[in-house]
Amino acid sequence: MVDKPTKSEHGRQIDLPVVGTVPLPEPQHLAFYAVLVSLGILEIVEWPVVGIVGIGHLLASQRRHPGLQQAGEAAEAA
Repeated sequence: MVDKPTKSEHGRQIDLPVVGTVPLPEPQHLAFYAVLVSLGILEIVEWPVVGIVGIGHLLASQRRHPGLQQAGEAAEAA
């Protein structure tokens, strides 16, 4: 059974039985992904393009993630 989404210092997250705690994107990001997938389903955009744009958007939105920020600072110091 899936628990209700909870709010933490890192944003919304959901607890899944096998996977564990999974962070949920912000609502505007979910809307973007929904429109992107809809464009793929309607064959307006090719699926490889949908995948590339979706992954690019995901990576661009991760720039504020504290762990990635610390890794970037460590790489700069090296």
